[in-house]
Amino acid sequence: MTVTAAKDGLQVLYLDFDGVLHPSDVRRYRAPPTIRVEVLGHALFESCDVLERALKPYPEVRIVLSTTWVRVLGFGRARDYLSPDLKARVIGATFHTRYHRQEEFSAQSRFLQIIEDVSRRKPAAWLAIDDDSYGWPDASWGHLAHMPEAIGLSDSVAQALLAQRLQEQFGAIKEKFECRRN
Repeated sequence: MTVTAAKDGLQVLYLDFDGVLHPSDVRRYRAPPTIRVEVLGHALFESCDVLERALKPYPEVRIVLSTTWVRVLGFGRARDYLSPDLKARVIGATFHTRYHRQEEFSAQSRFLQIIEDVSRRKPAAWLAIDDDSYGWPDASWGHLAHMPEAIGLSDSVAQALLAQRLQEQFGAIKEKFECRRN
């Protein structure tokens, strides 16, 4: 799918929660959501601070939630689980009742959900951080920071990959806009 007419300077990070900000084995249907017993020693949203530090050099990057939490809990409730710094960057979600039927959207791969949003928002640069790589074509692999679902960003190798992908996708944009401001 080709994306045309990029919005001037919009930089988007598509953010999944499970398998990224905490281990993937979460029960969201309880109140409050909990990590399953098998993943003791971890906490919900334990890696928000890791993501905050990784995004610090990229203040223009905005977050679009690409997590199933939005469909289960609603956009506002899902967003409110994030730390204040991350929450302030959130501009929307891939799922929106204005554009989607829940059943049809749920049947799509995460890649298709994200690329549809990319086509609608037309960011100048974008990156997805997710533990789900199903359906990602080789040509788009550079737009994915693929996380290990068992531990997500608490893994140092995953953190290094995220730093690399952020630089690849947003570093050139950042340099371009910094040069333009002079």
